[in-house]
Amino acid sequence: MIKPPRTGPLTGMRVIETGTMIAGPVAATLLADFGAEVIKIEQPNGGDPLRKIGPFVDGESLYWNVEGRNKKSVTLDLHHADGQATLRELVKHADLLVENFRPGTMAKWNIGYEQLSAVNPRLVMLSVSGFGQTGPNSQRPSYDRIALAFAGFLNATGFADRAPVRPGFAVADYQGALFGAFAAMIALYNRDASGGTGQHIDVSLYETIFRFTDVMLTAYDKSGVTRDRRGNEHFAAAPGDHFQTQSGKYIALTVPANSMFARLCRAIGRPELEKDPKFESHATRSANLKEINGIVGAFIRNTPDDEVRRRFDADGVAYGFVLSVEDIANDPQYLANESFVTVEHPRMGPLKMQNVLPRMSGTPSSPINVAPELGADTDEVLMDLLGLSADRIAELRGRGIC
Repeated sequence: MIKPPRTGPLTGMRVIETGTMIAGPVAATLLADFGAEVIKIEQPNGGDPLRKIGPFVDGESLYWNVEGRNKKSVTLDLHHADGQATLRELVKHADLLVENFRPGTMAKWNIGYEQLSAVNPRLVMLSVSGFGQTGPNSQRPSYDRIALAFAGFLNATGFADRAPVRPGFAVADYQGALFGAFAAMIALYNRDASGGTGQHIDVSLYETIFRFTDVMLTAYDKSGVTRDRRGNEHFAAAPGDHFQTQSGKYIALTVPANSMFARLCRAIGRPELEKDPKFESHATRSANLKEINGIVGAFIRNTPDDEVRRRFDADGVAYGFVLSVEDIANDPQYLANESFVTVEHPRMGPLKMQNVLPRMSGTPSSPINVAPELGADTDEVLMDLLGLSADRIAELRGRGIC
């Protein structure tokens, strides 16, 4: 299958990706979406474990096909000295290397930052790990859920009388990918626009979550206030909850400001509530949260969904129906924004997946290429970048190195 040429603002940037699963690889995917050439290094005997995670269609992982898009796949055994030597040669032609092994693993394989920067001082290396490159926990294995727990996220998620609840998606992994791509662009800008050199970036999953726990630590430090599980209630939203509708769906509603509360009161036909001493400010509404939530919940529960929508829209109330994936696939807002696209896969046919973000007027993204088969680009990359002959590649392949 002929792939469309890479275009976009990052065309000319070359990324070597040695990571697996989500956090490191998706950081590279975000760059590839805007034109960076991403050469994904995979073990010859199976490749990225994401290829083996379902759901599957005709034996192919849909997960891999979403997160492996826009990349080249090169098989290389980094446990072997010849594989390590080949990577060091590839790095001479790269701007960025992305890895998410346990700290110290790359150095043990003679391809850590010190070894790689010796052959390419301009190299930026992004290391994503559970707990960071230093500290007493640095050698502990970690996954998305462990990072969410360690960052205090899970302690505040769920209902007080039940165990903490994990979110439905890998928030720490994807947030780590975002921070990783962001940090890589800062480092490359510093190198290219400010006369800097290459550098090593340390991104830990737990810190990418901890950074977005708003005032949790500050409030505890200054006033001893702790953030505990309150279900769908929030200290900055009164009223606020996920209210069940007449049809059995749910509406997410959050009202932090008096002006929004006034709109809500008009929408539910209770304008007098705005002047009620129990509800006249956010502080008093928060103190009487159960009562005001009960009033709003009763209106939503006893009013047809379309009428709730009409009234809320008419008065400018901020709300959102809790959408299922079936709702999303047909939602006019998603369709108008082209929030998802259809990519033609050579074996599975059309695949819907998330479109490239962010959307920018002057620097559009590159067309989406389907995720590569394992090792599909090995010969091309080793020949074009390193000048290896077909016989040398065949010899390496025969020894299980590529």
